[in-house]
Amino acid sequence: MASQPKFTPRELMEKAISVMKQSVAEARPDGKASPLVGAVLVKPDGVVETAHRGELREGDHAEFTLLERKNRSNRLDGSILFATLEPCAPGARNHPKLSCAERIVNARIKEVWIGIHDPDPTVDRRGIAFLQRHGVTIHMFDRDLQEEIEAANKDFIAQAVERRAAREAPEEVVLSTLENPVGTADLSDFSQEALERYRTHSKIEEATNSDRFRRRLVQQGLLKAKGTKIVPAGFGVLLFGESPRDVMPQAGLLGTIHYSDGTEEVRDFDGPMVLVPEQAIQWLKDKLPNPIDRRDAHRKDATEDLYELVREGIVNALVHRNYDIRGAKCQLVVTPDTITIKSPGEPVKPIRLDQLQSFSAPMLSRNPLLHYVFARMELAEERGLGLRSMKARAASAGLPLPTYGWEEPYLVLTLYRNAEGATRSLGEGILAQLSREEQRGWTLLSGRGITTQSAYARAMNVTARTAQRHLGHFVELGLLKRVGQGPSTEYLKG
Repeated sequence: MASQPKFTPRELMEKAISVMKQSVAEARPDGKASPLVGAVLVKPDGVVETAHRGELREGDHAEFTLLERKNRSNRLDGSILFATLEPCAPGARNHPKLSCAERIVNARIKEVWIGIHDPDPTVDRRGIAFLQRHGVTIHMFDRDLQEEIEAANKDFIAQAVERRAAREAPEEVVLSTLENPVGTADLSDFSQEALERYRTHSKIEEATNSDRFRRRLVQQGLLKAKGTKIVPAGFGVLLFGESPRDVMPQAGLLGTIHYSDGTEEVRDFDGPMVLVPEQAIQWLKDKLPNPIDRRDAHRKDATEDLYELVREGIVNALVHRNYDIRGAKCQLVVTPDTITIKSPGEPVKPIRLDQLQSFSAPMLSRNPLLHYVFARMELAEERGLGLRSMKARAASAGLPLPTYGWEEPYLVLTLYRNAEGATRSLGEGILAQLSREEQRGWTLLSGRGITTQSAYARAMNVTARTAQRHLGHFVELGLLKRVGQGPSTEYLKG
């Protein structure tokens, strides 16, 4: 028998998208948009099969078509599935129908690559969580392909986001204990200022003290029924509680400024989460009136770009942190050269640190309820981590690219306040090993995520041999990683 062709994950992602575009939309009198979904199954023997939504029967999910209609009597143990949309979660379909996530687990599929997570309130990362809890390895599609899927499903996604504000989320799969009611909290513990800020920025018409507004919070999972009472859920306390740390000591943001004269100033931002980013930014503006040392006509714009970077970093830290880590809080640490934002918890699986470092991480949220509220307030990207805008803002301000690192138990984002900050922050031990010309070279590289020997030589106006020596030294010191060989060799920040 001829051997089956081998495919790369990228090729199979692209194949799933190609199949997705063949999806058949069902006629719906309610005007609800159907998602375009493509699925590709790679069997252990290398055979590849595909399916798209509505392929064999109107309304049938792509995964159902592939697993139940095309392979109902086949053993699929160890197969790999590529799906452009997160498989629906337990409880998302009317009983007795099984969800696609349950069918995948029952088929003993070992690995699933997912295009984008489904923002519909009946799914919204619960399908991914269900698969992970049953031992299925999850990967996300490449960032550029995710954007292609989102563009093709623009109407579906917009309606799904609206549905999240109009119906209860399912209880079958819980992503966090903070979705549960907090018995010791009461509606009177909510800050009226925080609720009003949310209402205004989200363009919600009903008043915050109205039954309709409270109903909205129930539908969003921020209020929960406890007996005959409606009480705050954990996420509701975090977002709107006057003093969230009374219930959750891990809440809030700790701010510290280290001045160049050796003194420091601290401030705790321990009120409602929706107010924290602006409070922290105002504190920095009051204490650091000119954080960028630029003397041209663009200094004001550059300064605002830096504050926008800080705001995005703070929002990401608060929204995407792991709140199960109770002994650590988000931190904001300022030095003369850097602004560091620490968020407890590793990147949410399957996102990897190296993907964050290269600004290519897939779009996925650890805490969809928090992310939804901040996105409604236009303080967070609806689907991603703001990585692309971070990179663009740093470039616009003439600043080094932000860097991500890991310091147990924190995911650490470092922003640079000036062009030389990335070089000076290397520390005396590393700086002592760099020549003045290499220090200049590192300052140049800090504004780029990747370079080649020829590009470095041109930018520095040095010979190819000198460029090779500099880059090799940076690799030896662990500042860069060498990828590839020969003329196509690239150098990435380590």
